[in-house]
Amino acid sequence: MAQPDAADPRRPFLSDPAAAAVLTDFDGTLAGIVDDPSQAVPVPGALQTLRRLVGVFGVVGVISGRPVSFLVAQLGSIEGIRLAGLYGLELAVGDRIESHPQALPWMPALEAAAADAESSAPAGVRVERKGLAVTLHVRTAPANAAWIEDFARRQAATRGLRAHPGRLSIELRPPIGVDKGTVVEEMAGGSRAVCYCGDDVGDLPAFAALARLRAQGIATLGVAAMSDESPLELANAADVTVDGPPGVVAFLSTLA
Repeated sequence: MAQPDAADPRRPFLSDPAAAAVLTDFDGTLAGIVDDPSQAVPVPGALQTLRRLVGVFGVVGVISGRPVSFLVAQLGSIEGIRLAGLYGLELAVGDRIESHPQALPWMPALEAAAADAESSAPAGVRVERKGLAVTLHVRTAPANAAWIEDFARRQAATRGLRAHPGRLSIELRPPIGVDKGTVVEEMAGGSRAVCYCGDDVGDLPAFAALARLRAQGIATLGVAAMSDESPLELANAADVTVDGPPGVVAFLSTLA
């Protein structure tokens, strides 16, 4: 079983970069966490580092909970980068955005859930419509955490949606078997070394995917972007921990 090199976990990536995949989350990993999600932007050096990585590694990708359209707007034109949005419910395919076919029938339920939230949410709860997902944020009103938990539980029970907790948020998505872990395995297919960087509970399936790949003899490297809000499970699942998005960019720069 391949294990991270204790002396230098980057060794499998530096020795044969053309056969390696470098994948990363966006929010909390390449961009800082902000009160208004629409205002999140890559930290200094992130875009330049991604461009350098694309020129070196066989696969470079961003796997995010954001819609692909948002990633395109924030990352600009980086030729060769692969983008997956909404935890794999959307993929960038050339100049097109492809939605997972099993998710599309759930659009009416998601629209109804978003409308219910907008009409009943207490002050301070932000309702983020993402198309194939709806996120309820309480970053500016953490006292309402119990309300969004109850709301998401009721929507899951009555509309069949699945609730996913996040940083001071809960997201409602279609109940299909797609997550960051399945995207990691798909993007990294054929690679002999796979790295993933993430910061939240939504990234745990990606780290679990690394464990499955490692069991197949593939060299893997999990990098956790840590903060005061980071779940303990994240650090336990990672091979390397760094200090937030600047730490991720610094680490990826050593690969590039």
